[in-house]
Amino acid sequence: MRPFDTEPPPVDEAAPRHRRFSARALRASLNTLFTALLSAVLVGSLVPAAYAAAAPDRTSSRVPAAAKPNWPGNTPNRTGGTDYFIDATHGHNNAAGTSPKTAWRTLAKANATPFRPGDRILLKAGEQWQDEQLWPKGSGSAGRPITISAYGDPSAGLPYIATNGKVPSPFNADGTKNPATVGLTGAIVLRNQQYWDINHVELSNDDDFATNITKGTPAAPYVRDGIMVSINADLLKPGEDSIMDHFRISDIYVHNIDGPSYWQKIHYGAVDFQVFGSKSYKDYGTGGYYFKDVRIEDNTFENVELHAVQFAFNWFAADGADAGQYDENGKWHEGWEQLWVRTRDLYSRDVYIGHNYAESIGQGAIQLANTKNMTVEYNEVNGYLKRYDAVSCALYLWAGADSVMQYNEVYGGPSDEFDGTPWDLEYTNFNVTYQYNYSHDNQAGWMAYMGNSSNSTARYNLSVNDNGVLVKNMLSTNYSPTYFTNNTFVYDGADLDYVHDETFRSRVYFLNNIFYNTSKTTATPWYRRTGALRQAVFSNNDYYEASGTHSTQEPADPRGLRADPRFVGDPADYVTGAGVDHIRKAAAHFALRKDSPLIDAGRYNPHLGTKDFLGTHIYYGKAPDIGIAESRIGRKVTNPVDTDPIEEEVDNRVDLALGKPVTASSTHPGANGTLTADKLTDGDLTTRWAAADDATYPITLDIDFGTGTSFDQVYLDEYTDSGTNPRVQSFQLQRWDPGTGQWVTFASYDDGIGHDRTVTGFGDVTTSRLRVALTQQIATEQYTPTLTEIAVYHTGD
Repeated sequence: MRPFDTEPPPVDEAAPRHRRFSARALRASLNTLFTALLSAVLVGSLVPAAYAAAAPDRTSSRVPAAAKPNWPGNTPNRTGGTDYFIDATHGHNNAAGTSPKTAWRTLAKANATPFRPGDRILLKAGEQWQDEQLWPKGSGSAGRPITISAYGDPSAGLPYIATNGKVPSPFNADGTKNPATVGLTGAIVLRNQQYWDINHVELSNDDDFATNITKGTPAAPYVRDGIMVSINADLLKPGEDSIMDHFRISDIYVHNIDGPSYWQKIHYGAVDFQVFGSKSYKDYGTGGYYFKDVRIEDNTFENVELHAVQFAFNWFAADGADAGQYDENGKWHEGWEQLWVRTRDLYSRDVYIGHNYAESIGQGAIQLANTKNMTVEYNEVNGYLKRYDAVSCALYLWAGADSVMQYNEVYGGPSDEFDGTPWDLEYTNFNVTYQYNYSHDNQAGWMAYMGNSSNSTARYNLSVNDNGVLVKNMLSTNYSPTYFTNNTFVYDGADLDYVHDETFRSRVYFLNNIFYNTSKTTATPWYRRTGALRQAVFSNNDYYEASGTHSTQEPADPRGLRADPRFVGDPADYVTGAGVDHIRKAAAHFALRKDSPLIDAGRYNPHLGTKDFLGTHIYYGKAPDIGIAESRIGRKVTNPVDTDPIEEEVDNRVDLALGKPVTASSTHPGANGTLTADKLTDGDLTTRWAAADDATYPITLDIDFGTGTSFDQVYLDEYTDSGTNPRVQSFQLQRWDPGTGQWVTFASYDDGIGHDRTVTGFGDVTTSRLRVALTQQIATEQYTPTLTEIAVYHTGD
């Protein structure tokens, strides 16, 4: 496994690794090559009569095996274990099962057999097991995994397990998870087991391919999986291993897994890893309950729900008032934010997910969680959120760390969901990078951005016609700045909603990006909310408008350009249908011609990394280029140094309140004493003051300048986060009059403060003390106000 911050090896695009095809293409091949076999299946000659009569016809979904010379089951077992063969047509359960001639018949025989390290369970090519589930028992060991695979003639097609929804409900009647049955919903099941390899099988788990399930109930839910691997903490005995090691899932085809179009409070999908426990996370130990050393690669998924791949979500109870916790900075986190996964070292780790093809996925295609040291690359998603009516994205990591998503391609996303984007910088992530990804034709936009993360970076990504919101949401402040560097955005301004639709709550840097608007009628709509870009710093970006007209919302960028990038290819003729193995060909279309004004027009920053989308070193010449591709023009700068840090560029205005003492009439005692009034003038928007829950109005905040000070602007910012709305309805600005010993009101407002408000229009005021008096709370808000900052300026305007 490569560390997350290293670069991948170059890809030989002339000989792609193992191109993923849709099932439609595979079925066409099947019809041509194996007509005789299909005819036999259709009349039931290869399927037991009972199955052929009772189960829906599955032959339309059958696919041939991948074009490889041999399956593992056709080669000797070199691990010292025993091979067990299963033949649905000619096998017998009273046979030994240790050779093709003495094969077992049903999966139930395997389920009743304890397997040992090095054993192999081999399913015969072309056979079907209808209404059956495979749950073999036992675990392998280091160097001797237990294998589930195929044997026989590959031209007969993959062995096929069609479980048809014949799985137990994971819920009790009241909707809580049943510890005895949760995790038993797969066509193949592993629970509290480790060291397993699964490859060369076909799976489905739907009772009626022709009918789409839209509803379920706790008493009759629809939770089905292809492969379900779980850790069930409630069933582990004292002293048993809670870390499940080594899983390899490759060359499988999973299709037709159905479920409701709403959230059932559990994940399910084609390949599903989950951690279950009915008690509070505080009742389980630390440093365990996770998966380790996992590879999921070279698989094909079609028409499955919720996910193609769901990895490692932890279901330990995290609700209730005592489930939240403060982080090292004094910021409060609700239990659902799962900071406890980090503090208790419950991350799964050392995971590779690559070269998978997913088509027509009900919800988020590749949903990842609670994992560190993960590489996710060369996955192709063709259609997601197809049958689901709530929030999700195509490929993302939740509450993870030290991971990279790269060289993935996503297209065919929805237009009407809250998130709906290909990518997502999610909650409670630490050191997560999206780089070298290609997304196109996703109507909801490009990147969802939740916040509450540290060291998030999106660099050298290509977005074409993601005509929704380019950077969507931001529900929480961050631990550290986020960097969007050297991305190329090609969009139609007439179809684009906004570049950003909410308000950046913490510092965000945009540098060396291309914003290329193809519309000849509509300039780029940059934001929806006033002050949305206040925390965003733009530098060395290129802003191209095909209409020649630039929006009045366009951000200030003193080093930016308004030039035609002069791409190598025509932006309207972008690459589609080539497959993720050829992703660099798609990117090369947007490389720069030698006469491009964007060459050497960027600026260096360590967050650029060391290579561009095409694998070219960063950088050549006087400075990095703008966009996803570096030109080999000029001298190679082998060890670049940031001599002009963008982080040191600050507002030239002088904040007259910065560092001045503040006295509050009320202060909340919680958050380990960090919600104090001095946070209002510390210049840090990640800290805040809060009034006590029993505060009475007016709540006053007094800033002492120490001497007579003149100003004509006051900046106020209410703390607004996920679940925390603005709370101030009305307020006054008052100056201290030493002659009368009284506070004098010079401005009053009844339209609230909200996020990022600058108050002007009251003329020049000179005083030694400023009071912000909060006079009324918004009627619908339960809790008292909390503010992040008060700044005072004299502009002379």
